[in-house]
Amino acid sequence: VIGHPKYHESKRIAIFLSMPDEIQTEEIIKDIFKQGKECFIPRYKPHSNHMDMLKLSSAEDISSLTLTSWNILQPTDDDSVREEALAGGGLDLIFMPGLGFDKKGNRLGRGKGYYDTYLERCMKHPSGKPYTIALAFKEQICESVPVAENDVQVDEILYEDC
Repeated sequence: VIGHPKYHESKRIAIFLSMPDEIQTEEIIKDIFKQGKECFIPRYKPHSNHMDMLKLSSAEDISSLTLTSWNILQPTDDDSVREEALAGGGLDLIFMPGLGFDKKGNRLGRGKGYYDTYLERCMKHPSGKPYTIALAFKEQICESVPVAENDVQVDEILYEDC
């Protein structure tokens, strides 16, 4: 990941805080700060498909986040001091999680459409749609995954054997 050309050229990067069954992102987050890049993480709104990408001030800032009922660390709903990526300069790159992927770039998420609706918002931002890279285990690569009309394909899938 940290040797990827899109990562090197990106200044504003969004990345998920990994759950135990996902590719672990902690070292990538540390490198984002080490390289002097800006790091944004998701804040999911429960009972909706709305998600914002809020800026972290440092890798250590993760310890100040609260655990949701989904067992995901994220900024609190009343956290208004963090920059939301689309309220500023947008994003250059988004690292995305998923349950399954196919080699056409289709992604099976957890069913709420958070990333799809966020990417639609990105497309309306002056900086446009960021490059998207899904992080996967090779076991998550399938022949095909179910897709809906509003699903946005990922630009690239990185997994162990690719």
